[in-house]
Amino acid sequence: MGLLPRAVTSVRLNPCKRCKTSAGSRGRFSAGVVRTINLCWPSENKQLFDRIVENGALVTQFPFNRPGDKQSFPIRNRIVAGMTLGTVVVEANLTSGALITANFANEYGRQVFAVPGRIDSPRSKGCHDLIKKGAKLCEGAEDILSEFEYLFPPSNKQASAALTGVLPALELSENEQKVYDTLSEEQISIDEVIRKSALPASAASVAPLSLEMKRVIRQLPGKMFLRNQ
Repeated sequence: MGLLPRAVTSVRLNPCKRCKTSAGSRGRFSAGVVRTINLCWPSENKQLFDRIVENGALVTQFPFNRPGDKQSFPIRNRIVAGMTLGTVVVEANLTSGALITANFANEYGRQVFAVPGRIDSPRSKGCHDLIKKGAKLCEGAEDILSEFEYLFPPSNKQASAALTGVLPALELSENEQKVYDTLSEEQISIDEVIRKSALPASAASVAPLSLEMKRVIRQLPGKMFLRNQ
């Protein structure tokens, strides 16, 4: 996932990835696509496709009616890496396309983050390799936000609860609320979150990241989640 200026989120339109944003999300969204801009594939992404057009931008360098192919993905990844401030790799084996994006980001002087995982999992090896090469180890949203504090000038920051004695109201989207309701102070796996929330896997997988950004939940190694106390 990419990190764009002014709190813009970059996603890659791929139904098998964590790319679907909740309907109640605020802000602007930008996406790089692997085929022509006038064709939405697969059709299940049409709602997401239209929502991004309304609230942000779809970016491609391919001409109209060009079908996607295997060579399209690295080209798309290059665009995503170039238009973001940073790239977060959550899970990747050593041949994952996510590493292509991370390498482009590094070449462009962007920040690269990697989430560590189980040492015996092939899907963690790509992240561990990035960390060995200098990517910032990412255990939660705070590790990302700390790198971009300059985007949040003091005049735009809300007074902390410690100073005001009043906790700010927290707004959750419908999907975020469903995922949050599945969690407690005991950690559960992402598979359990998907089962309990009854959401599509793509929606149930992206909601925890936004909940982490709102600092109401934590992710532990091995894709385990629990509420913040």
